[in-house]
Amino acid sequence: MQNVNLKMSATTYHKSVVYGLISLLAIPVIATLVYSLSQRWGATITPDGFTFDWYLQLWQDPRFLAAFGRSLLLCFISLAVSCALIIPTIFVVFYYFPRLDSWMNLLILLPFAVPPVVSSVGLLQLYADGPIPIVGTPWVLIGTYFTIALPFMYRALANSLQGINLRDLMDAAHLLGASTPRAFVSIVLPNVRKGLLASLFLSFSFLLGEFVFANILVGTRFETLQVYLYNMRQTSGHFTSALVMSYFFFTLLLTWLATRFSR
Repeated sequence: MQNVNLKMSATTYHKSVVYGLISLLAIPVIATLVYSLSQRWGATITPDGFTFDWYLQLWQDPRFLAAFGRSLLLCFISLAVSCALIIPTIFVVFYYFPRLDSWMNLLILLPFAVPPVVSSVGLLQLYADGPIPIVGTPWVLIGTYFTIALPFMYRALANSLQGINLRDLMDAAHLLGASTPRAFVSIVLPNVRKGLLASLFLSFSFLLGEFVFANILVGTRFETLQVYLYNMRQTSGHFTSALVMSYFFFTLLLTWLATRFSR
């Protein structure tokens, strides 16, 4: 009986800690949501009224829609390039050269070792002049976004491949008459699907909120969502709150979709 009471008290304590942490994290989100829906909120404790005008004004702004579309386009192209390069590379490393995995782990940490501001300055000096002047164009962002997505995708796929017996699966496929490319497409990819989807949605959420590279390398010449948010910071606080909440709900929708697809 005493053990049961101790177990129940421990469960209650753990639940209270988790719920308390969730409530603490939800306070700024709820406050931002209420502020984005309020008509005026000045010296009073509660708003003077509620309205959807700020959201209507935001989603009817052609500049916002264009910036949002550019951000989505950049993320989709960057992730497509990342998949085309990283998935075959990690298969070759784990199947043919497993000893290179330690070197790859060191390589994927380099984007985190160099601050984005330092990388941006180096890219400006490298690509502003010369035979390929791509600064100010979306192409330089696609290249930098690839380096950002590389650690997330490689680590997630590596964990998925470590969870399966890759060499035995490939040997069994070869014994059944399948070629290496067909075995890779028919056997390996379905086994790493969950890790791939998780890395794609995580990278997409991270790239959609990227600001430093977009602001320094392209700025208003190819205005993305975060650059638009930065440029509109001097407008009404209700308008910017509506923008932040729209971005939050869109990311939340992506997370829900990732969970559904993973199942």
